[in-house]
Amino acid sequence: MKKNDKLTVKPGQSVKDSGIYRDNSGKRATLVKGEPAPPTSEKGQVWTQVVDTNPKK
Repeated sequence: MKKNDKLTVKPGQSVKDSGIYRDNSGKRATLVKGEPAPPTSEKGQVWTQVVDTNPKK
């Protein structure tokens, strides 16, 4: 993945990279690698990573 690529996760999908994510409404959540992503504020939205909490991979 390139540095500028945005990591997205659908609700219920397993998180591939821990970090702080935001849904389309602006709600933020800390998502943990391997855990399922929580529901978003509205149907059809995804979580987009805004802060990578593990930048040294």
